[in-house]
Amino acid sequence: MKFKTIIFAAAISASSLAFAQEVGPPAGNALVGDTYGASVASGAESKAVTVDQLGKQLKKENKKLENVAIKGKVTDVCDKKGCWLTIQTEDNSKFFVKMKDYAFFVPTALKGKNVVLEGNAERKVTSVNEQKHYAEDAKKPQSEIDAITQPKEEIRFVANGIKVVN
Repeated sequence: MKFKTIIFAAAISASSLAFAQEVGPPAGNALVGDTYGASVASGAESKAVTVDQLGKQLKKENKKLENVAIKGKVTDVCDKKGCWLTIQTEDNSKFFVKMKDYAFFVPTALKGKNVVLEGNAERKVTSVNEQKHYAEDAKKPQSEIDAITQPKEEIRFVANGIKVVN
């Protein structure tokens, strides 16, 4: 009986340690053609819009836009899990991207790569606390984090799928 109790306690301890460990971003080199999340439709690259165009559409429609394709360069990836990234487009605009339903993550090797994203976009006011949280995830200097004092209206993109294009 004591042996079964010891084995049970050891199994519980091992499983709780496994769940307590922080999981980092997935491994990978983010090579051309690699996809993350849902597959990106063929032709998405040619129909991708700029952030400027997306912003104008969002103002005109005054709502969430669904099934939008955007092309840009990844400038930052969450170092903790790979659960968000920032994109810079041809017009040098940047915007924040999260993964749909937190269902997939991207490797940090995606930084500097050009990608096509498909998903949904909306204008959103991001609170000071949320901005600071993402700045901490990005390992920004404390002075930059402390300088965040105002909510910010921005385009938010929720990606269904991401494909490395070059």
